[in-house]
Amino acid sequence: MTAAALASLAALLADRTRVEICLALLDGRAWTAGELARHAGVTASTASGHLDRLIAGGLLAEERAGRHRYVRLADPDVAQLLEDLVVRLDPAPGPVASLRAANRSAALARARTCYDHLAGQLGVAIADALTRRGYLHQKHGFALTDAGVDWLTGTLGVDAGALHRTRRPVARGCLDWTERRPHLAGSAGREICQRLLDRRWVERLSGTRAVQVTPAGRVALADMFGQPFSATI
Repeated sequence: MTAAALASLAALLADRTRVEICLALLDGRAWTAGELARHAGVTASTASGHLDRLIAGGLLAEERAGRHRYVRLADPDVAQLLEDLVVRLDPAPGPVASLRAANRSAALARARTCYDHLAGQLGVAIADALTRRGYLHQKHGFALTDAGVDWLTGTLGVDAGALHRTRRPVARGCLDWTERRPHLAGSAGREICQRLLDRRWVERLSGTRAVQVTPAGRVALADMFGQPFSATI
């Protein structure tokens, strides 16, 4: 990696609109250019120019469906890069601009998606519960135990092959930028998140990457882990 190449990468994230776009895409879904323009509060032409730069720089990937242009983060490594940068920020909260902004911030802190896995208080609580049950080791980096693999394939119905189909690690600790403790990433984190969404134990909140545990999910998680999950999550 040359200094010039690193400087070019840093320049991609040196613009607030481009950062707004990248952070929105941390929900793991593909957005249209129009949706991203509205989210960032810019015109469609301005958003299009920024998207072109981010795609050319390798941070985003583009898909076409008819007349619609969809973009998403290029891969999980980009999501990890963004989360790692956010963790480097000063944790001290800034001034609250509005009640809506305060509620949005609180919802993200409680539970959110971090690209394709769960983060916030919920993500950390699940990682801790898996560790207490002997399904996950955290002492020297995250590692799924044999019992953890059995739990994923048996209780959650995950295809064992799905855990190893990509170059990603099965389990990886991802430092949570709100909790300042790790949650579970990797293919195991992805599969847990998807199963909870599929079973409607967790549901997305509109217009944000925040999620919330449903009443059915609260009961199911308590049964699986032998402990209640806080009503504030």
